[in-house]
Amino acid sequence: MKALRKNGSEGEPIPVITIGEDEALEIELSEDLLKENRRLAAEVRRMLDDHDVYAVDVMGSIGSGKTSIIEKLVQMLKNTLRIGMIAGDAASTIDAGRVMKHGVPTVQVNTGRECHLDGNLVLKALDKLNLKDLDLLFIENVGNLICPADYPLGAHRRLVVISVTEGCDMVVKHPLIFMEADVLAVNKMDLAHLMDVEVDKMGKDALMLNRRIKVVYTSAKTGEGLDNLIDALEVPLNPRKK
Repeated sequence: MKALRKNGSEGEPIPVITIGEDEALEIELSEDLLKENRRLAAEVRRMLDDHDVYAVDVMGSIGSGKTSIIEKLVQMLKNTLRIGMIAGDAASTIDAGRVMKHGVPTVQVNTGRECHLDGNLVLKALDKLNLKDLDLLFIENVGNLICPADYPLGAHRRLVVISVTEGCDMVVKHPLIFMEADVLAVNKMDLAHLMDVEVDKMGKDALMLNRRIKVVYTSAKTGEGLDNLIDALEVPLNPRKK
């Protein structure tokens, strides 16, 4: 692990985990690999539950607004809950720095050529956080709509964020991730009137794939729908630990 020079608002270095060739799970999908990831994800869940930490895996393509939504939720919840973040990205600490400036303990996982986080990497990141001092953990996955679907991370809820600017066919083009998600946020609704997009179709397509998914229409810029998103994610607002 090394600390990059990119800092949060308090001048603290952001902890960064960089994958070595001997540390990453193999890319090629096989039943053994997926089984091992499920085992590691179960270990993550046990660790979170042992410390009464509620976790949300935030997935979506680059530019969908994942980080902006996390920032807004942090601002809405930080007076009620103690929040932490694991930021997954191929490189840089840009997104981690944006959230860290709100006083959120943050660990960056730089995945290099890997297109997703996995249970192994989340376990490594959890070792860098003081879970006793957290109630809520956001895990921002690497930005794409394909790879993260096969790799649950042990989070209590899986959120997919898509933007109206991505077009109304995003769901049918990338069905698996919506089949695996608990909540869909159709984001950037403040731009919907400028786009030739059937916004309702995005939600209907997701429900056709996954009847249990909860669809919320949001704007990180205006705050539209974010209260509904908190409800859909079932974030516990009365933490059990002091």
